[in-house]
Amino acid sequence: MAELRLSHLSKVFAGGVVGVDDVSLAVGEGAFTALVGPSGCGKTTILRLVAGLEEPTDGSVHIGPRDVTWLPPRERDVAMVFQNYALYPHLTVRENIGFPLRVRKIAAPEVARRVRKAAELLEIDALLERKPAQLSGGQRQRAALARAIVREPALFLFDEPLSNLDAQVRAQTRAELVALHRRLGATMLYVTHDQVEAMTMAQSVAVMAKGRVLQEGAPMTLYREPASLAVARFIGSPSINTVTGRTTGTRFEGALSCDARVAAHAEAVLAVRPEHLVLGPAIDASPAIITLVEPLGPESLVRLRLRSGEDLVARVAGEAPWHVGDDVGVRVVPGEGLCFRASDGARLSARRDAP
Repeated sequence: MAELRLSHLSKVFAGGVVGVDDVSLAVGEGAFTALVGPSGCGKTTILRLVAGLEEPTDGSVHIGPRDVTWLPPRERDVAMVFQNYALYPHLTVRENIGFPLRVRKIAAPEVARRVRKAAELLEIDALLERKPAQLSGGQRQRAALARAIVREPALFLFDEPLSNLDAQVRAQTRAELVALHRRLGATMLYVTHDQVEAMTMAQSVAVMAKGRVLQEGAPMTLYREPASLAVARFIGSPSINTVTGRTTGTRFEGALSCDARVAAHAEAVLAVRPEHLVLGPAIDASPAIITLVEPLGPESLVRLRLRSGEDLVARVAGEAPWHVGDDVGVRVVPGEGLCFRASDGARLSARRDAP
């Protein structure tokens, strides 16, 4: 395992299309970092630049002490796990897992040892004589992981590896990947468009848009302290609520109002997480009407529309006592409103707006 460092990395494709724009990022030795963002934001391009499948327009890639920016893929000591598994259909699981070792002309006994060890680690040792067509999606992904593990690389790269799995298998495989990282202590860079995957698996998350890293940090730091409205909107499920209005220096005033303590008067956007909306009688609260109630067992999502026409979603514990069409009051939990400048989405307030 080794540290990964990207320094001012850029990639401009033919026609002037910017794929990656001046990205600097460090993944510590043994760390698990996720790149997350919408389709086309540049996260897969970064992975391909690290793997050597694309050449950068500018910047550098270091793996450990080595500058690998211009090295061919085979000399970078990385293993990549793809979305579509990339297993050879005519080979058995055993042969697929051992393939990269045979290419490197590793001795047969060592190949057999590593294949057996990786298969046991991922609990697919009973499937070694099967062909990929005889496996479920989750089993194929484990085989692809095992093929990466046997190489004992300095760095693991994951390109949307769970996106082809159904919801239940995806959740199970997420947990298995986290456990695998703990056991291997390996350095991992993981690309996904699914912010739930990034939040639940990675130690550090980098949110991307338009080829740039908007913010990088621990998952809960991004959730609680987003540096911009774009990050606030991308992180969290359901998405953060937003209401337009104006700051007065001590408060945000709009269809919802709360203490904001920002220094200047400005057109602004108030952002509030669903769990930080309180519903109750429309006394000393903004009036709204319930448009949908979604019971989820231990909690409910309550969708509502303010009289201003702006839609919100609140997360409440247990079964919601309201129904579609009910009038309700909504207010912000003190200290939990985030203000952003309307013009560019820059953060205006810290999390200290409680009296």
